[in-house]
Amino acid sequence: MRTLVLNAGYEPLAVISFKRALVLVMTGKATVVAADEFNPIIASSGEWDRPSVILLTRYVRIPGARRMPVSRRGVLRRDSQRCGYCGHSATTVDHVLPRSRGGADSWENLVACCLRCNNIKGDRTPGEMGWQLRISPRPPHGSAWIVRGTERTQPAWDEFLAPAA
Repeated sequence: MRTLVLNAGYEPLAVISFKRALVLVMTGKATVVAADEFNPIIASSGEWDRPSVILLTRYVRIPGARRMPVSRRGVLRRDSQRCGYCGHSATTVDHVLPRSRGGADSWENLVACCLRCNNIKGDRTPGEMGWQLRISPRPPHGSAWIVRGTERTQPAWDEFLAPAA
């Protein structure tokens, strides 16, 4: 069971174990915002609600310029595992402007691509092929990308996580 940690501004910071969350609550460093009442923690010294969302008592600022590093896995996730050219299931990543022509490894230059389209396109640009991109490649945004561990969310977290668009 995992717990979402919020700062005093109700911005998601991290996902931690419920044990670590309980320690933060018991030491007065956090308060429980949402709990799983169906699975309480039972110990010889008492019974507590299992925290699913906690709020830190001191303000912790999230840096505004936090950028996600570019990765193959991230590009596939951003594009929902769909080819940027034909829309079929994607397993590879393609440089819109090929690296041999100065294309960078950036969110704006990478798209998910199926193996067939990647092989056909080769070392050319979509314009040279007469192809159109189905999406506009851009860096991902939203708390689901900033906070590690929010790929598998819990229903209690929905109101605290901005929709990933």
